[in-house]
Amino acid sequence: MTSISVLSTDAYKFSMAQAGFPLRRETFYFSFRRGGIHYVPVDLERSVRELLASLAGGSRAHEFARRHGYGFTDAMEAALAVQGGIEIEAVPRGSWVCEREPILTITGPSFLVSWLEPMLLWLNYPIQLATALRGLEGAPVPSAWVTATCAEHARVIESALADADRGDVEVVREDEAYRGRVQQVVADLVRAVGDPNRVFEVGMRSAVCLEQHRIALEACRAEGVLRTSHVGLALELDMQPVGTMGHEHVQRWGADLAAFGAMRDMRSSPPSYLLDTFDTMGSGIRAAVAVMRERPHACAIRYDSGNKFIQYLHSCELLREEGLEPTHVLEDGLDLEATTHFERLRGFTGWPAGAQVYGYGGSIVAAPMTNPFTRDRVSAVFKLSQTGNVPRMKFGNESGAGKQSVPGRPVAWRKLRGEGPVGIIGQVGESVAENYVALGGNPDSVEQLRLCNILDLRRSRAIPAADLIVQLSPQTAALVAQLRATTPHA
Repeated sequence: MTSISVLSTDAYKFSMAQAGFPLRRETFYFSFRRGGIHYVPVDLERSVRELLASLAGGSRAHEFARRHGYGFTDAMEAALAVQGGIEIEAVPRGSWVCEREPILTITGPSFLVSWLEPMLLWLNYPIQLATALRGLEGAPVPSAWVTATCAEHARVIESALADADRGDVEVVREDEAYRGRVQQVVADLVRAVGDPNRVFEVGMRSAVCLEQHRIALEACRAEGVLRTSHVGLALELDMQPVGTMGHEHVQRWGADLAAFGAMRDMRSSPPSYLLDTFDTMGSGIRAAVAVMRERPHACAIRYDSGNKFIQYLHSCELLREEGLEPTHVLEDGLDLEATTHFERLRGFTGWPAGAQVYGYGGSIVAAPMTNPFTRDRVSAVFKLSQTGNVPRMKFGNESGAGKQSVPGRPVAWRKLRGEGPVGIIGQVGESVAENYVALGGNPDSVEQLRLCNILDLRRSRAIPAADLIVQLSPQTAALVAQLRATTPHA
């Protein structure tokens, strides 16, 4: 088995663990926010356990992380060493799943389970490709679907083709063309902001595989962009690892103010405050201002969901009133057009160029692919849903319900017969509703669904569209109601 470096994740996983609870048992779940119905061609539990078993450290990796402010604490090292006691509820290979359903739920030490996120999100690609291939019904495979950016990407496509009995289809390689397109995208972005030091790359989760991400980062380096969130490739390519705060950190602490204070007080590196976990305007920016007022320090604020242009203008006004000048970090779906607009806003507000930086993920790594199956296409996410025994969820009021997550230890239930929605999101240990079967953690569910002739949801023409909207079980609905009532500004 090929070993995987402990640095093969995003830098913010290390900073959040340093300011969090690395050994606390937490639950995360993997889901598609959109994209309709999908076929799962892989054994998800096996994939997770193989990934965990392949973890490898080493003094060079640990020294590199420490030198850049992402050093391992004793608790972080202990969390990564845990191999037993990881609980996994995965839908079985061969399942069909709906958007927003939990495809995979993992419970274990906080840092270990969180560490998995970027590489688990790569599974969105084989799932999308397998689903598309099964919808062809004998028609020719479009060339874009079998166009690969590297050898590792090609192997993923070949595996999907073989599984769909299309092994005679030839994979097309576009390695150098892909590299050239990435480099052109980066060159345009650098030109728009005037300085490569104002640009950093955060596309690990948007990649198909490690080799593809390496090609994209080599193209970034060629244009002078030397900062990336991928710690492992930063070491390999002599780049600087960078990481901002993620939603899980704020959820873990339960409130913006507590989360921001922990990141400020438990790490020596300048913190970055993520504003939108609960309510950007009502809670996030005000909490950031409060921790800056308590103790002036070098820091940044990061925008994510909602109308970031309005949030930016509001924040600039509020920060100027307080005499504060943190760095603005713009990420999440940024492209050249949005960057140009933010640069105009920066000029309008008079904010210093050096105090406004831009992070790009999918626009650098995924958009230059010919292949259409990107992470953004289905909005694949891996979200914290419980810390200790306390359920958590992201609200993100300004983004609407689309980015809200599910609390607890969620699992998918599928209807076998009768009335009601096709899918229900239940909880581990909750009694499954009558005429439903649990998909998560139940390898027998595929056979049960096959016997009921409803295994392939996409072919079940008799199912009303309204029934394809996944609903919440009584326990899950109660958790959501409880969190809405008790979470500040939710």
